[in-house]
Amino acid sequence: MADGADRSPVARAAGGRAPAQAPERAMWCDERFDFQAAFLQCLAKHVPNIYSAEMDPLVEKQEEMVQAAILYPLECYLFGEDPDMFLEKLQQSGTSQLCGKVFKGGETTYSCRDCAVDPTCVLCIDCFQNSIHKNHRYKMHSSTGGGFCDCGDTEAWKAGPLCSKHEPGASSSPKENSECQLNEEIMEHSRRVFPSVIKYIVDMLIWEEEKELPVELTIREKADSYYCVLFNDEHHSYDHVIYSLQRALGCELGEAQLHTTAIDKEGRRAVKAGHYASCQEAKEEIKRHSENVSQRPLHVEVLHADVMAHQKFALRLGSWLNKLMSYSSDFRQIFCQICLKEEAGSEKPCFISKLMLWDARLHKGARKVLHELIFSSFFMEMEYKKLFAVEFVKYYKALQKEYISDDHDRVLSVTALSVQMFTVPTLARHLIEERNVITIITETLLEVLPEYLDKNDKFNFQGYSQDKLNRVYSVIFDLRYILVSKPTVWTDHLRERFLEGFVSFLRILTCMQGMEEIKRQIGQHIEVDPDWEAAIAIQMQLKNILLMFQEWCACDEELLLRSYRECHKAVMRCSTNGRSREKTVFHLCGHTLESRPYRVSADPVSIHLPLSRTLAGLHVRLSKTGAISRLHEFVSPEEFQVELLVEYPLRCLVLVAQVAAEMWRRNGLSLISQVFYYQDVKCREEMYDKDIIMLQIGASLMDPNQFLLLILQRYELADAFKKIKPTKDQDLIKQYNVLIEEMLQILIYVVGERYVPGISNVTKEDVIMREIIHLLCIEPMAHSAITKSLPENENNETGLENVIDKVATFKKPGVSGHGVYELKDECLKEFNMFFYHYTKTQHSKAEHTQKKRRKQENRDEALPPPPPPDFSPAFSNVVRILNCDVMMHILRTLLQRAVELETHLWTEAMVQMVLHLLSLGLLEEKQQLQKSPEEEVTFDFYHKATRMGSSALNAVNVLMLVEKLKRVPQLEAQKDTVNWILQMFDMVKRLREKSSLATVGATSGSEATKGDESTQDKEKAERKRKAEAARLHRQKIMAQMSALQRNFIETHKLLYENTLETQGKDDAIMEEESTSSAIDYSRIALGPKRGPSVVEKEVLTCILCQEEQEVKFESAAMVLSACVQKSTALTQNRSRILELSGDTLDPLFMHPDLPCGTHTGSCGHVMHAACWQKYFEAIQLNFRQRLHVEQIFDLENGEYLCPLCKSLCNTVIPIVPLRAQKINSEDAEAVAQILSLARWLEIVTVRISGYSVKNAKGEKQSLPPFTNKGTGNSALEFHSILSFGVQSSAKYSSSIKEMLILFATTIYRVGLKVAPNEADSRIPMMTWSTCAFTIQCIENLLETEGKPLFGSLQNRQHSGLKALVQFAAAQRTTSPQLLIQKHLIRLLGVLLPSYKGEDTPSLLEVDMFHILVGTVLSFPSLYWEDAVDLQPSSVSSAYNHLYLFHLTTLAHIMQIVISSATESPTAHSSDNSEEAQSAQSFCREVCQYTSGCFSQDIPGWLVWDCVKKGIMPYLRCAALFFHYLLGVSPPEELSQVSEEAQFKALCSYLSLPTNLFQLFHEYWDTVNPLLQRWCADPVVLSCLKGKSIAIRYPRKRNHLIELPEDYSCLLNQASQFRCPRSSDDEQKHPVLCLFCGAMLCSQNTCCQELVNGEELGACTSHALQCGAGVCMFLKIRECKVVLIEGKTRGCLYPAPYLDEYGETDPGLKRGNPLHLCQERYRKLHLLWQQHCIIEEIARSQETNQIFFGFNWQLL
Repeated sequence: MADGADRSPVARAAGGRAPAQAPERAMWCDERFDFQAAFLQCLAKHVPNIYSAEMDPLVEKQEEMVQAAILYPLECYLFGEDPDMFLEKLQQSGTSQLCGKVFKGGETTYSCRDCAVDPTCVLCIDCFQNSIHKNHRYKMHSSTGGGFCDCGDTEAWKAGPLCSKHEPGASSSPKENSECQLNEEIMEHSRRVFPSVIKYIVDMLIWEEEKELPVELTIREKADSYYCVLFNDEHHSYDHVIYSLQRALGCELGEAQLHTTAIDKEGRRAVKAGHYASCQEAKEEIKRHSENVSQRPLHVEVLHADVMAHQKFALRLGSWLNKLMSYSSDFRQIFCQICLKEEAGSEKPCFISKLMLWDARLHKGARKVLHELIFSSFFMEMEYKKLFAVEFVKYYKALQKEYISDDHDRVLSVTALSVQMFTVPTLARHLIEERNVITIITETLLEVLPEYLDKNDKFNFQGYSQDKLNRVYSVIFDLRYILVSKPTVWTDHLRERFLEGFVSFLRILTCMQGMEEIKRQIGQHIEVDPDWEAAIAIQMQLKNILLMFQEWCACDEELLLRSYRECHKAVMRCSTNGRSREKTVFHLCGHTLESRPYRVSADPVSIHLPLSRTLAGLHVRLSKTGAISRLHEFVSPEEFQVELLVEYPLRCLVLVAQVAAEMWRRNGLSLISQVFYYQDVKCREEMYDKDIIMLQIGASLMDPNQFLLLILQRYELADAFKKIKPTKDQDLIKQYNVLIEEMLQILIYVVGERYVPGISNVTKEDVIMREIIHLLCIEPMAHSAITKSLPENENNETGLENVIDKVATFKKPGVSGHGVYELKDECLKEFNMFFYHYTKTQHSKAEHTQKKRRKQENRDEALPPPPPPDFSPAFSNVVRILNCDVMMHILRTLLQRAVELETHLWTEAMVQMVLHLLSLGLLEEKQQLQKSPEEEVTFDFYHKATRMGSSALNAVNVLMLVEKLKRVPQLEAQKDTVNWILQMFDMVKRLREKSSLATVGATSGSEATKGDESTQDKEKAERKRKAEAARLHRQKIMAQMSALQRNFIETHKLLYENTLETQGKDDAIMEEESTSSAIDYSRIALGPKRGPSVVEKEVLTCILCQEEQEVKFESAAMVLSACVQKSTALTQNRSRILELSGDTLDPLFMHPDLPCGTHTGSCGHVMHAACWQKYFEAIQLNFRQRLHVEQIFDLENGEYLCPLCKSLCNTVIPIVPLRAQKINSEDAEAVAQILSLARWLEIVTVRISGYSVKNAKGEKQSLPPFTNKGTGNSALEFHSILSFGVQSSAKYSSSIKEMLILFATTIYRVGLKVAPNEADSRIPMMTWSTCAFTIQCIENLLETEGKPLFGSLQNRQHSGLKALVQFAAAQRTTSPQLLIQKHLIRLLGVLLPSYKGEDTPSLLEVDMFHILVGTVLSFPSLYWEDAVDLQPSSVSSAYNHLYLFHLTTLAHIMQIVISSATESPTAHSSDNSEEAQSAQSFCREVCQYTSGCFSQDIPGWLVWDCVKKGIMPYLRCAALFFHYLLGVSPPEELSQVSEEAQFKALCSYLSLPTNLFQLFHEYWDTVNPLLQRWCADPVVLSCLKGKSIAIRYPRKRNHLIELPEDYSCLLNQASQFRCPRSSDDEQKHPVLCLFCGAMLCSQNTCCQELVNGEELGACTSHALQCGAGVCMFLKIRECKVVLIEGKTRGCLYPAPYLDEYGETDPGLKRGNPLHLCQERYRKLHLLWQQHCIIEEIARSQETNQIFFGFNWQLL
């Protein structure tokens, strides 16, 4: 439906239509007249006419008619004046302090962690940007939709509730600035208009009759005009609906798609219009077809056209009211009063309640309008928000039940509004006190889950519906919202109501206590794993609610005690069931335990005990607040029955132990999963931790011996500690050992785990610090990893930031990876090896790390427990279990087994735990003795441990056994711990023996300490000696390895040299040359002084067969794996439209924009051509056999992964050896006398003319002579080119030739996107083009990175470039020479206007480096004779190269001079150098030849400056090209980074004068005519006249777009983005192209394009133009980079934005502020410029094959 809310005078058409409606308005204004009747009469008359064409509505036309016929007169009546003027006045008079913006799905919201009352308090992007919270610790998240901006709500924020936009203006008084008061007349009119409008909207929205309208709206004969209307649901997919519509209505796919999109967006759509019978038939057909594809039919109705029209207009009126609400508080208040008004004496609900109760039956569009209306009215007025909340709670149960049986998403349900009310603290308090909301929510929860209760009234979620449970969670969320902020003041009424709610909540927990009991499977494995997820999921949802209830109870002592009593009663009720069995008696060590027989391994047991755990939580809070002293008043000691309280948590811990002992493995995975979650951070606070606390409660209140006997019995270990000899059954022994270990571990936890507020005097910060210390003892961790390992509170906070800096230091990340926290050294002493939250893996990893660290520090490896904090008074008796008889018996028995080496009955882990318990006992006694006088300390661990176990002769005590442990070889690792314990025994003994004379005590103590120290010193010295010996041994081995390595290098010198980096190679060459010859011209690449080619014997190893082979012309081919791809990395004009198919493209000339080139890259790995062919065939065969497996690469296009490094390749480059060429200096000097540029040009011209005559077969050919001489003997002249030296062409082996053709064809196929054709004339052109373009890319990369031109290339780049240039030179031999000559003539046409043909481009329209490469590589074709295959000799080619290079350089200088003509001098320079003067005189000539178009006024220094800067990239490219073509070593200056030295070295290497204008003077006679012709070119003149723009040199270096430093700026941009092709305001998925900065609408049908008959998404089609198929996008709302290539491949890549902890945040899941990391962005830039995007995608897809499900084509 069109949103006509934003109205302008034009849209209203007020001027044209208002007068026509004057009588209507006058009638409404008549006071005596019944407004409602007139209003309905007007609607009855106009609405059916306006909305008559619902199948194909003209939205704008309908809106215009609505405005003119109904809304304009209605507003005139309401405002009493022109509506536009009135609303404008109203808007200017001030706005509400509340923002009230309603969020759409995907919109970014911001919450302040410092100031928000809870995480549901959020700001929209505008308010956030204008608030103080921008500089606080904020979080960003994507809204699911339906939320509301809390700016202006003082209860939502601790500080800064208003942004600067909504703050009352400082200039005027608050009264003036608040919203303007409406006059009484308007308010009176509103009270007449609103009831009628609201009643009409309500009546029409809840109207159930399909054929009839209300009587008052029926004024005309009912026509037989109906619509078949299809409604949206969440059960049928898009495809289901499209299929059903196509089959039922016989419509086209496009039409069915349009219908389906509209249904999804609006919630309903008319799909057929006609008579009743035909619509009814269509309805049945749609239902029938939809049932075929889904379990339930689609919801279809047949509605009368008038009913449809009025319902549609009712929604339009709703939007009108919604807009009106934003103008004035008075309108809102009147609206709310009318909506809440109940009919006197009627039981019917008020208007707003009617709509709420009907919500689940409304379609999507209607719900949206209704919810927006509630937001803009009730929620903007605090008083009415409260009244609305009361209504909401009144019908809460009904609304939730409707929602749970509905199938629409939560965001579309009225129940989703609960968060807006329940999280407001005052409102929540009011609802608890006055409306008993906690009880209502908990009762609702019980009422919606009756089908999951078993016969014992316990929940059992077997065969549960996931969808239903997800809906039930919304009720649990409501409970969380209502408890989110604790009350500060308690009234009696609030206390009673809360307690009532708590008791009601306990009823839910009672249904969960002991639910889903399981019994150990014996014999055969369980057949089907039972459903366990639902129960654990509900436990997770309730975790924070349980904690919040406990916190609420703890706020008030009276409430805490009463809640405890209620909870205790509930636990007792659940525990007394099944107490029928008789008690059994268990004796050990003279102690007896009477208990009811129960075995976890045989009887049912449940992991779910929320009641017992809640009681444990309340008990700890009683201890913390001190209220425990009054507990006896509420629960008498007889009632307490601590054994019963301990029983169930103990069973649960035993179950975990038995699962670890593999006694339950026949019960399948479900139990293992439950045990995992029981101890996992998501659940442990209210499961595992509370069970440990309950055992500590038991230990503090029971007799210690009784407590331990109970534990032994429940762990089924009674026999293991009696004198009965255990069985020989190995499995049983292993089982016993694991159970003993598990039991000892629990005993360690019961005694040692005191970091719980209430169990000891610690704070929450201490607890979090201890958790972090133990996590970082395992390894340094990232912030997010630590956060994930810490439990979250109700506000999703872990408390990490408050304490992390006290215990750890942050280490920043590099270019990859993330920042980590490392533990501070002073915190290491807090490490407890048996920390109760460690998993087994973490325990062993932490132990290993800490022992390794101590070893490195040359300290002993003992890891004793840190001294624990003292128990609080209520738990002080727990320590008694350490020194009771049964504990001593357990310790003694286990130590005896270890000492006597009863191999099967003990393990090292067991002894480790026994030693840990001994340590705890000794530490406890030591701490007590240090605090109190000896006679007051009753804890006598030392005494018990040194007492004999029995009166037998061979009896031993614990201390003796510990000393014997030193001699047990299997316990070598525990030696240091044993020593530490013996020292502790000694220390406690001395503390016990302290006499009253403190001095004596002190001396003896110090002596003893000395004795201790001396033994410690000895041990330290011993360790030091060992460490030194080890170091020397290592040194010796390293020296031996080094010697071997040197020996190996000497022996395999060739192999070693080939693997060296290029830098090393170049250095070696340079050294060699400098020693052999002092002549400097050896570093010249062109002309008669050309230096010698440095040719090495190249022996390479094939990575497939590992055989070596020397590279020779006649040998079998060796190849490099390579990837050819199209690239726009150097483009100067991104707006240029690229040709997607190159069928008609002529690639000979490259435009200076470099719009799109063909890049060849290699990973540098060598293979035999034959080996590679076998490898490729094997991949193809493998693929054919595994058709169902999707491949990462496209075999049809020759793609494969390099066998060694797995880089994506699509071809191979043949390795062609460099032909050694040496110039005889005498010959060179002789030739120099004769062969000037003029003579050379003449000879070339004659040769070309001769060929032309030959080829033309008598056709007349006109080529003007270059000199005035006569042609002389033409035959002689034709062959004169050969007289300066020729040699026979290189003879390549057939295998090399085959590879030359294969590689050239790939370049042609990929570069032009055409089918392969070996005979195509464009193959040589593409070869030269890729050679030139690749060199330009490498030069660009080196310049960008600030690296020297030579010596800094990676090995792969060096090998690839060398092979590519040699290939490009050799490829000519595989093509017809006539074809090469044709191309050469066309290329020369740019430089020599006499060859200019019709298709020859202008001087300014070509890239000169491409011309240079093309001419140099094709020039040898002029030496071709019919009979013999010749090529120029070294001397000939030296001159050819020199003159061709000089000609292209002259042309390039001309290009630069012309393009600099429009340059304006930035600063005046009085540079009067020789170069500036030459430039000045050259400019005068150009000015003359261009008839003054070229300005003479341009200063010479500026022209020289432009030329020098502009020509550098060209010279650098030329140096690379000639170096790899000829093998002449470059000057050393080119291996360094220095601009001035580099220019001189380049000129020297390329035989150029440093004053480049001298070239013109040197060849003036020859160049002058060329210059005249170049200047006369129409394109040049057009450019000089300013009619067209020439490319500037040096070309700009491309970079990725500039991104804002703060990520929220990008989110702001995205929020303002509107899809250019979509009219609706639904949130899109904006993505940013990092190449060009375009913002696109991704993954949306609105922006899909048809390219060559294929549907492509916006990103994919953009990539084809912007990056020739390869592109890089940033998904703004998800903070992910997407790399795509072609239509079928892509991958996700980390975004360059990091939070303060050096981590990326894909999906904004953590929501921390993000800032741009320049290093990472640079890495992305290099990925693009190095052409590694395709490689990255292939690697990513190989490792994460999950992305195959994603359709990249539609991105």
